[in-house]
Amino acid sequence: MRTLFALCVAATTAFPAILNAETAPTAVSFTEYGEVLESLTGVPGNPEEGYKAAVSRGTGNCVACHTAEGWSKEQFPGDVGPDLTGVATRHEAAQLRGILVNAKHTFPETVMPAFYNVSDLYRLGDGYTGKAAKSLDVTVMTAQQIEDILALLLTFTEE
Repeated sequence: MRTLFALCVAATTAFPAILNAETAPTAVSFTEYGEVLESLTGVPGNPEEGYKAAVSRGTGNCVACHTAEGWSKEQFPGDVGPDLTGVATRHEAAQLRGILVNAKHTFPETVMPAFYNVSDLYRLGDGYTGKAAKSLDVTVMTAQQIEDILALLLTFTEE
């Protein structure tokens, strides 16, 4: 009876962690065309949180390179990257997720940062930035931030 009770306790403790399992950056699977078919978190993204990450200099900072219908009120939108207005009508969710994770799988010559990647990166040392990552397994954004920005981009349907 004690064994059964212990197993039940263990299962109920571990189950929520299994449901919220996050795909590690090194375990992300890309299709031949750079798509990431599976959610990185198993949790739907939140467009409002995606907006915060997209306009924040500390995370996505998408506005530094892109214009879009969704953040026209932001100061100094960039024009280095493509305009994201209507991006949800041009790309599927899996394509956009792949581009956010590591755009080089879709566009090999891109200068867009790989936001959820820890491989093949140049990391400037503290002497250059004063705040270089202390660990080589730190991503620019979390898996949930990727899913949140994806949810935001999927609202950009106007051409």
